[in-house]
Amino acid sequence: MKQLMTFLLLLFAAGLRGEVKLSAIFTDGMVLQQQKSVPLWGWADPNAVVQLRTSWDNRMYEGKADKAGNWRVYVETPAAGGPYVILVSEGNTIQLQDVLIGEVWLCSGQSNMEMPMKGYPGQPIAGSTEAILESTDAQLRLYTVPRNPSVKPAQDSKPSIWKTATPETVANFSATAYFFGRRLRKVLNVPVGLIHSSYGGSNVETWMDAAWLADQKDTEIPQQEEGLKDKNRIPTMLYNGMLHPIIGYGIKGIIWYQGESNYERPDAYEILFPRMVTNLRKQWGEEQLPFYFTQIAPFDYAALPPYHVGGKYNSAFLRDAQRKSLAKLNNSGMAVTLDLGEKDCIHPSRKREGAERLALLALGDAYGMQALNYRSPLYDSLEIKGSTAIVRFTDAPLGLTSFGKSLQAFEIAGGDKIFYPATAVVQGKTVVVSSPRVAAPVAVRYAFKDFVVGDLFGVNGLPVGSFRTDSW
Repeated sequence: MKQLMTFLLLLFAAGLRGEVKLSAIFTDGMVLQQQKSVPLWGWADPNAVVQLRTSWDNRMYEGKADKAGNWRVYVETPAAGGPYVILVSEGNTIQLQDVLIGEVWLCSGQSNMEMPMKGYPGQPIAGSTEAILESTDAQLRLYTVPRNPSVKPAQDSKPSIWKTATPETVANFSATAYFFGRRLRKVLNVPVGLIHSSYGGSNVETWMDAAWLADQKDTEIPQQEEGLKDKNRIPTMLYNGMLHPIIGYGIKGIIWYQGESNYERPDAYEILFPRMVTNLRKQWGEEQLPFYFTQIAPFDYAALPPYHVGGKYNSAFLRDAQRKSLAKLNNSGMAVTLDLGEKDCIHPSRKREGAERLALLALGDAYGMQALNYRSPLYDSLEIKGSTAIVRFTDAPLGLTSFGKSLQAFEIAGGDKIFYPATAVVQGKTVVVSSPRVAAPVAVRYAFKDFVVGDLFGVNGLPVGSFRTDSW
């Protein structure tokens, strides 16, 4: 009888003990960043000791939960490989299976990042049918953070699972992220994990922490959720619900496609976007964390409510703000899509080209493939010689080209600040610009319209982005 009572007491005590839990992002099939100290985290009883055992080295790791039950344990990952198993124990045991070690990238932004491989209604992804059919790849893993706007920083994201690339999973996954990951897989030949966290229509402010916006007098931080509409456009809400819960997950870098919802406020974007990048890097504890972004594509924004026309209601100013952000960000790069825009569709169908330009930046910078000429030429300086303006570029080691066509997108202005269409001729790494209507040039603009088709490229085939030499 005494032994039975003792057994029942032990059983009762075990029942009172809380189970160890993992954050939603840690599931079977996940990819961990190779050759790095990466964290796993979750919840357990206050002060409980959580143990992790990794099958690649059969090593035991321990961490102690704090008074609130939060725990975080760092494990050392090997070179790319797998599949492996991770055991997480504290009272109960969680077994994470089919874990791969490789290259992990966070993919974030608004609808052009969110747009799935199958397309949107009436808006296709070029070449998607063939790409989806051929997408099966056991070494490419996909994770989507569910939509979750939140007024306060969320402790965890909504449940989701890591999925292997198959036609069924790829069809519903971000096209930009998929094409980016597919190119990395082909070139690096290691497992690749893609964490997709984006929300259509979102502005940059909603992906930022409240502290990063404190000096923005016209930005109101929400205090309660009741009555809020268009939560994807409200400052901090997507950062709180969709970035904050996954910050710290071991990644190689970040790709970003966003800016369309900020086109009316280019001056603010020029401040906020680099600030967001800098602070995300700090939160990941890596000031050199690779960050590559897409310059938004040309589109007739005047066709959308509230139908703004003229002045700064021209998305070229936002594209220029993105260009200028490069000077404020090290270890970063911009994929230019000036040749991919569609006048009547804000979601360009040629996602593969844009994504592979992001991959080029990653392969050249983050993976050190220096033999590549992987950047678009970038405006550098302006020199005036009489009635002629000479525009110089960087990142054009073999010069510039228009592929035999005449350049149509240059404009030139004098002291009256009136821009006229210009004659522009490529001369090596420069473009010589002039107009009979401007005797004394002061400024040059290139492709500086809402919708325009870029016609200036590097010899590497990558387009030059919109730019202006003025600050008018």
